[in-house]
Amino acid sequence: MKVSSEIDEFKDECGIFAIINNVEAANIAYLGLHGLQHRGQESAGIVTMNDSQLYAYRRLGLVSEIFTPEALKKLPGRTAIGHVRYSTSGESSISNAQPLTVHCSKGSIAVAHNGNLTNALTMRKDFEGLGAIFQTTSDTEVLLHHISRSDCNDVDAVVDALNSAKGAYSIAFLFKDKVICARDPNGLRPLCIGKLGESYVVSSESVAFNLIGAEFLRDVNPGEVLVFSEDGQMASSQPLHSARKSSCLFEYVYFARPDSIIDGVSVYYARKRMGAILAEESSVEADIVVPVPDSGMAAAIGFSERSGIPFEQGLIRSHYVGRTFIEPQQSIRNFGVKLKLNPSRTVLEGKRVIVIDDSLVRGTTSRKIIDNIRKAGAKEVHFRISSPPIKFSCRYGVDTPTNEELLANQMTIDEIAKYIGVDSLAYLSVEGLKRAVDENGGYCTACFNGDYPISYEDEGVKLQLRFEGL
Repeated sequence: MKVSSEIDEFKDECGIFAIINNVEAANIAYLGLHGLQHRGQESAGIVTMNDSQLYAYRRLGLVSEIFTPEALKKLPGRTAIGHVRYSTSGESSISNAQPLTVHCSKGSIAVAHNGNLTNALTMRKDFEGLGAIFQTTSDTEVLLHHISRSDCNDVDAVVDALNSAKGAYSIAFLFKDKVICARDPNGLRPLCIGKLGESYVVSSESVAFNLIGAEFLRDVNPGEVLVFSEDGQMASSQPLHSARKSSCLFEYVYFARPDSIIDGVSVYYARKRMGAILAEESSVEADIVVPVPDSGMAAAIGFSERSGIPFEQGLIRSHYVGRTFIEPQQSIRNFGVKLKLNPSRTVLEGKRVIVIDDSLVRGTTSRKIIDNIRKAGAKEVHFRISSPPIKFSCRYGVDTPTNEELLANQMTIDEIAKYIGVDSLAYLSVEGLKRAVDENGGYCTACFNGDYPISYEDEGVKLQLRFEGL
C-alpha cells in the first residue's frame, strides 16, 4: 500500500459554547472557548446579541490570539454563542469560520455547530434549485436556509430543519430573544449544561465549566432541544426523530480532554480502564511501560497498575513547539518528531519497553517514534494501542484519512508491526473498549467495524461551487 506522509493523527473536530443572561457574556464565552481549544485550532468566533442586533468576531487562529481585550469590547450583550473549529466539511477559510450569521425575515440568526450532516450536499442542491445563494462551503449553512424559509415560529423552524437533516450535531442557535441548543438523536457528539449564578451555560465538554467556575448540571440527552429565554429561563423537549443511541467512542479515546465528563463517564478514568483491560488482553514480559505523551498517559498508568510493570516517562514532550519552526539545512532524521518528543536514553537503554498510545492511524509518526526509542538503546519494543484498529473513515464530524490511507484497513496486525518496527503489536478489542467506558451504553463503532448508524445520502453528490477564494 502507499503510506501517506501527512501528519499521522486525527484532526480534532469542533467545540461550541453558549452563555445566556450574563453581563460578561463575551468574556465568559472567550474563557469557555479557551477550555475547548483542543477541539479545534483552525479558527474561533463569538457572536453576541444586543438589542436585537448581532455582533460577530471571527478569525483564523487560536482563541488566545484572536480575542484581545479590544476585540471583546466589540461584543456587547448578555447572551453569546462561540465556536472553535477544525474543518471537517467545507474549506479552511475565514468565510467558513463559525458561528455563521444570517439576516432574514426572522431577523438576525447565528449558529455554532459541532458535527457533520450526512445529507448536507443533497439539501444544498435542493435549495440551490429553488434559487438559494450560499455564502460558505460549510454544511451548517443549509440549516440556516431551511429556517429562513420556514413559516413556523423560531423553535418549530429549528426543529423542522434538524428533523430534515441527518448526521451528527451538537448545535446552538442565537435568535434576537432566545438561544436554542440541540443534540442529535443518536447522541453522536457530546453536549452538556451548566449554571453560573443565574446564567445557564452550554458546552461541548464539561471541562469548559471548570475554567469559568460554573456548576455542571447534566448532559443534554440525545434528541433533546433546549430553549433559553433572554431572562435565563430554560425549557426542554424531545421533538427530534428517535434513533438508537450511538455516542462516539472515540471521544473517550482521543478527542475529549481527560478532565471532562461525558454522558456521566469520567474520560480520565475511562482511559485508565482502557489501559488496564489492554494489559489483561495483551500483556507481555517487559521491564517498563512508557506512554506516548500526552495521548497515551492515562492508558499507560492503567496498563502499568494492572500488569505490575513499572511506569516510566521514557519520552519527554516539549510544550513549547510552535506551529512553525525552522529545520536545519542539514537534514536531521525524524526531526519533526524529535522536536516534540525526546527519548530519554537513561530510562530506555537496555530495557524491554512497552510503548502505549491511544491510536494508530497512518503509522508514519509511530514508526519514527519507535525508531527513536531503539536508537536510545531499548532492547525490545512492544507497542500497545488502547483502542481497536481504525479501519474506516468517520462520517460524523471527525476529519479522518480515507479508508485506503488507514493502515489497519490495508495491513494485518503482523504487517503493521513489521512496518513500524516493533517486536510485537496489540490493540484493545472493541468489547474491551466498550467495557472500559460503559458496557451498557450505546456507541458508534463505525471507525472500527464499518457499522455506520446513520446513512450517508451525499454519496456521489458533487457540489458545483459558484464562487472562488473562500
